[in-house]
Order: sequence, then C-alpha cells, then structure tokens
Amino acid sequence: DGMLERARTRVSQHDLRNVRLIQMDATELKFPDNSFDIVYAPYFINCVPDPLAVTREMRRVCRPGGRLVFLNHFLSDRPMASKVERAIAPLTLHLGFKSDFDLPAFLAQTGLCAASIEKVNLPKIWSLVICPNGQ
Repeated sequence: DGMLERARTRVSQHDLRNVRLIQMDATELKFPDNSFDIVYAPYFINCVPDPLAVTREMRRVCRPGGRLVFLNHFLSDRPMASKVERAIAPLTLHLGFKSDFDLPAFLAQTGLCAASIEKVNLPKIWSLVICPNGQ
C-alpha cells in the first residue's frame, strides 16, 4: 500500500496521464495472455516468496518474442563477494530479500536464456538482465 501511495504521488506530481497503477498478486496477474511486448521486474525478483511462479506469470502475459527484463541484485560471480553474500543471506532474509539469489540457477529453473546481462547503478551490484520470451 505504501509503495502504491508513493507511486500515486509521483504520477500526480509529474502529471502522468498514460500511467495506470493497479495492485495485484504477481503470481496471479489479472491480464490476458500475451498482453505486453515487454514485462519489466525492477528490484523485486529476489524479494518475492516464489520467484518461479512470478516468472511464469511474466512469461504468460508477455507475447511470444517479447522481452522479460529483470533489474535486480544477483549473487556475485566474484568469489570473495559471493562468500560475503552467502554469509549474510540469513540476515538479509529478515530484511525481505535474498542476497544470494543465483542468476544462472534462476535462468535454468525458469527456462529463460539471457540475451544480455549488464551491471548497472553504483555500486555495480545490480544486473539488468534481458531475456526473450520464447514460450
């Protein structure tokens, strides 16, 4: 509710008329199949209880040949950083996210293939991952 209220405030402040904010369960989206060309999931796939169910829904509402875009923190491929992320994982779970969320395992489990992976933001611990929706 708090996130939606902040979004409503921003939409109003910027007088955005082409934005519609809707609250729903990410594992049961109320959109028809193949509704979107791009489905964007910023900063949350490692926060939801069932990322595979969310991704199934993203694939369902994205048209074949469309793109699924994830912007998220994933487990580092650097050995020292990944050790730290794994060590603090029990603590970050209490904060609401998984610091050791493994991108290769996630892609394998969802059947997605990354067309591109780019480190973004500062510090460069966030990845922009673009996957074609092959359905």
